[in-house]
Amino acid sequence: MPDLKLDKDTRARLNEQIRQYLSDELDTDIGNMEADFLIDFLSGSLGASFYNLGLKDAQALIARKMDDINDELYGMEQPDDPVL
Repeated sequence: MPDLKLDKDTRARLNEQIRQYLSDELDTDIGNMEADFLIDFLSGSLGASFYNLGLKDAQALIARKMDDINDELYGMEQPDDPVL
Protein backbone atom coordinates (compact mmCIF):
# COMPACT_ATOMS: atom_id res chain seq x y z
CA MET A 1 0.00 0.00 0.00
CA PRO A 2 1.37 3.41 -0.82
CA ASP A 3 2.04 5.74 2.09
CA LEU A 4 -1.11 7.45 3.23
CA LYS A 5 -0.79 11.15 2.48
CA LEU A 6 -3.51 13.40 3.82
CA ASP A 7 -4.00 16.84 2.38
CA LYS A 8 -3.56 19.82 4.69
CA ASP A 9 -7.29 20.49 5.14
CA THR A 10 -8.13 16.85 5.89
CA ARG A 11 -5.29 16.57 8.37
CA ALA A 12 -6.38 19.79 10.12
CA ARG A 13 -10.00 18.53 10.30
CA LEU A 14 -8.90 15.18 11.74
CA ASN A 15 -6.62 16.94 14.19
CA GLU A 16 -9.53 19.03 15.47
CA GLN A 17 -11.85 16.02 15.66
CA ILE A 18 -9.32 14.00 17.65
CA ARG A 19 -8.67 16.83 20.09
CA GLN A 20 -12.41 17.44 20.49
CA TYR A 21 -13.15 13.74 21.02
CA LEU A 22 -10.42 13.34 23.63
CA SER A 23 -11.60 16.44 25.42
CA ASP A 24 -15.30 15.49 25.39
CA GLU A 25 -15.09 11.76 25.99
CA LEU A 26 -11.90 11.31 28.01
CA ASP A 27 -11.54 14.74 29.59
CA THR A 28 -8.03 14.89 28.12
CA ASP A 29 -6.58 17.90 26.39
CA ILE A 30 -3.79 17.47 23.85
CA GLY A 31 -2.12 19.91 21.51
CA ASN A 32 -1.85 19.99 17.73
CA MET A 33 1.47 18.17 17.68
CA GLU A 34 0.21 15.31 19.84
CA ALA A 35 -2.91 15.00 17.68
CA ASP A 36 -0.70 14.91 14.57
CA PHE A 37 1.40 12.14 16.15
CA LEU A 38 -1.81 10.22 16.85
CA ILE A 39 -2.95 10.68 13.23
CA ASP A 40 0.41 9.33 12.02
CA PHE A 41 0.21 6.36 14.37
CA LEU A 42 -3.39 5.50 13.47
CA SER A 43 -2.85 5.86 9.75
CA GLY A 44 0.24 3.67 9.97
CA SER A 45 -1.33 0.98 12.11
CA LEU A 46 -4.93 1.03 10.85
CA GLY A 47 -4.63 2.61 7.43
CA ALA A 48 -3.91 -0.62 5.54
CA SER A 49 -6.96 -2.34 7.02
CA PHE A 50 -9.30 0.46 5.97
CA TYR A 51 -7.58 0.71 2.58
CA ASN A 52 -8.12 -3.02 2.01
CA LEU A 53 -11.78 -2.72 3.00
CA GLY A 54 -12.17 0.03 0.42
CA LEU A 55 -10.57 -2.18 -2.23
CA LYS A 56 -12.93 -5.04 -1.37
CA ASP A 57 -15.90 -2.69 -1.67
CA ALA A 58 -14.64 -1.50 -5.05
CA GLN A 59 -14.12 -5.09 -6.22
CA ALA A 60 -17.67 -6.01 -5.18
CA LEU A 61 -19.07 -2.99 -7.02
CA ILE A 62 -17.14 -3.84 -10.18
CA ALA A 63 -18.30 -7.48 -9.98
CA ARG A 64 -21.95 -6.36 -9.68
CA LYS A 65 -21.55 -3.99 -12.63
CA MET A 66 -19.90 -6.72 -14.71
CA ASP A 67 -22.84 -9.03 -13.94
CA ASP A 68 -25.19 -6.28 -15.16
CA ILE A 69 -23.15 -5.87 -18.35
CA ASN A 70 -23.14 -9.64 -18.94
CA ASP A 71 -26.91 -9.72 -18.50
CA GLU A 72 -27.31 -6.89 -21.02
CA LEU A 73 -25.01 -8.61 -23.51
CA TYR A 74 -26.90 -11.87 -23.11
CA GLY A 75 -30.13 -10.00 -23.83
CA MET A 76 -28.64 -8.67 -27.07
CA GLU A 77 -27.79 -12.12 -28.42
CA GLN A 78 -29.52 -13.09 -31.62
CA PRO A 79 -30.79 -16.60 -32.28
CA ASP A 80 -28.30 -18.48 -34.42
CA ASP A 81 -30.84 -21.01 -35.72
CA PRO A 82 -31.41 -20.36 -39.40
CA VAL A 83 -35.08 -19.85 -40.10
CA LEU A 84 -36.11 -21.64 -43.31
